[in-house]
Amino acid sequence: MKVFRGLPNAESRAPCALTIGNFDGVHRGHQALLAQVREAASRLGLDAAVMTFEPHPREFFAQRAGMPEKAPQRIANLRDKLQSLANAGIDRVIVEHFSSNFAGLSPQDFIEKILLQGLHVRWLLVGEDFCFGAKRAGNIATLIEAGKKYGFEVHTMPNVNNQGVRISSSSVRTALAAGDFEHARQLLGHPYAISGHVIHGKKLGRSIGFPTLNMRVGHKRPALSGIFVVQVHGLGPQPLPAVASLGVRPTVDDSGRVLLETHVFDFNQHCYGKLLRIEFLKKLRDEEKYVDLPTLTAAIERDAVNARAYFTEQASFAISATDRI
Repeated sequence: MKVFRGLPNAESRAPCALTIGNFDGVHRGHQALLAQVREAASRLGLDAAVMTFEPHPREFFAQRAGMPEKAPQRIANLRDKLQSLANAGIDRVIVEHFSSNFAGLSPQDFIEKILLQGLHVRWLLVGEDFCFGAKRAGNIATLIEAGKKYGFEVHTMPNVNNQGVRISSSSVRTALAAGDFEHARQLLGHPYAISGHVIHGKKLGRSIGFPTLNMRVGHKRPALSGIFVVQVHGLGPQPLPAVASLGVRPTVDDSGRVLLETHVFDFNQHCYGKLLRIEFLKKLRDEEKYVDLPTLTAAIERDAVNARAYFTEQASFAISATDRI
C-alpha cells in the first residue's frame, strides 16, 4: 500500500475507486465500505484509494475556535489506521493535511482540484450524510451532478448496525470511555489495541520496582485513559500479561504529554525501538494524582495484584471450560 502526504505526484495519479473519511478506528461500518471500494476497484481495473485527514477536521475547527476540549477523542493513531486500511486491501492512501486552505475549498474546487486533477477518480463511494467543501455546502446531489458532467460514478452506502444501533466512531469512543472492551470489540470486529515503538523514559518505574515499556501517544485526547489490564504482543510467540497506565501521569509530570506505560509481569529485557501492540482487556481504575511517590507506588502495587488476579481467574476459567468439553 502506498501512502501519500497530500495529493500524489503526477506519476502516481492512476485512476482510482475512492472513498473519503476520517476512518478513526476503522470499525465494522468502515470495513464494509472499504470492501465495496476494493470490489469496485478490482472489477473496474482501478486502484482502491482512501482519502483521510490529519488532523481530524473537528479537531482543526475546535483548535481554531480556541476550544481544544471540543476535539473528538482519538480511537487510533495514524500507524494503526494505516495498518487497518492495508488489511482491507487498499492500494493507496492520501493523508490530506486539513488546513484553512483545504477547509476553504468550494465544492466545485474540491471536485475539480482534488477529485479530478489530484486523484483521477473514476468511482466514488461515500456515506449517506457526506458533505464537503467550505461550510459543508457540497452534498451527495452535488457529487452526482458532477459525476454526470465529468464521467465518474457516485455511490452511497447506508449505515451498518450492531443489534439495531448504528456503528460509528462515536459509539466506539463511548464503549472505550466506559471500559466496555467487549462492546468495543463487537463494533471494531477485533480487540482494541494501540501499537507503537518503545521509547526511553525517566526510568522512574524501574527505580520503584515496576519497570515499564513506554510508548508515546501522538494526540492529547485518546479515547480512553486510566489503569488497565493488558497483554503485550510482539515480545514473543504469545502475548504477555501486563498492567498499563494510559494518561498524563499527574503525580510525576505536569507537561500534559500523554504516555502509555506498560509493566510486563516477570519480564526484564531492554526493548527500546521495538514495535509492540498493547491489547486492552479490562479497566481497573481512573488515573489519579497522589500526594507523594510512596502513595503512588502503593497504588501501582495494588494495580499489579489486581491485574495478576485477572489473569489467574481467566486461566482457571479456561481450564474449567476445557474440563466441560
